[in-house]
Amino acid sequence: MSILKELRNIINPELILIDEELKNHTYTKLGGKADFFVTPSTVEEVQEIIRYANKTEVPFTLLGNGSNVIVRDGGIRGIVLSLKKFTGIKREGNKVIAESGARIIDASRFALKEHLTGLEFACGIPGTVGGALYMNAGAYGGEVKDCLESALVVDSTGDVHRLSADAFDLAYRTSNIAEKGYIVLEATFSLEIGDYHEVKAVMDDLTYKRESKQPLEYPSCGSVFKRPPGYFAGKLIQDSELQGKGVGGAEVSTKHAGFIVNKNNATATDYISVIEMVQREVKEKFGVDLEREVRILGED
Repeated sequence: MSILKELRNIINPELILIDEELKNHTYTKLGGKADFFVTPSTVEEVQEIIRYANKTEVPFTLLGNGSNVIVRDGGIRGIVLSLKKFTGIKREGNKVIAESGARIIDASRFALKEHLTGLEFACGIPGTVGGALYMNAGAYGGEVKDCLESALVVDSTGDVHRLSADAFDLAYRTSNIAEKGYIVLEATFSLEIGDYHEVKAVMDDLTYKRESKQPLEYPSCGSVFKRPPGYFAGKLIQDSELQGKGVGGAEVSTKHAGFIVNKNNATATDYISVIEMVQREVKEKFGVDLEREVRILGED
């Protein structure tokens, strides 16, 4: 039985796109086609898709909202699963429970509305809740690890588990989620009662800092590199005189050296070439290895 026929037995055929351009689903506006792009609407559908892929060994890739990922120009084979329909956010006591497809920004804004403090740092992070947990996203001195209590996940066999935060080995911009084969369904953040105006003032300040310093006028994957011990990636790149330099339509931002922007219809190959150029130049000048924060998926 064909993959398409099997998928149609699992979810509504309208939720299956064939040969979908992934550049329509990434912040960089880069990426080739997905063979099958599926957007299940229930946990049971997610479980069944995983079990089907597992049983038949059809390639399977989870894609969040594409804010911290580069998809190569050849696209992604097999099934690409998006949880963009999982966007619910609710409050239970002093906890915010957010589904994995919700934006972490929206979870932060919800916490503000509920007079809760602890998620302010996330008010400018464009990724989903699931993606934020996957990479222990952080900004301005805070990170997911600081407030995550637990998460609901599906494992590689399709079984659902609720796991405490310490089960994910959260560290600087990393977790064990890929290694364990988990797909995050929802996250529970443990927060505290805060003063609405104080929380809003912090969020307004962080939003101003982000908008004034980051090149939000161009498509990008956000901060490309992890902070190397003892250094700042952006400063190393700036001091290497790489701002404004690029390949094809991609270049190192003149506004913030830690960003690479799609300035003029870049390809993923252009973008990745700029990343490699930056790594090479910084290594040559300062002897520092810049490690990517952004994930690269797919085929050339």
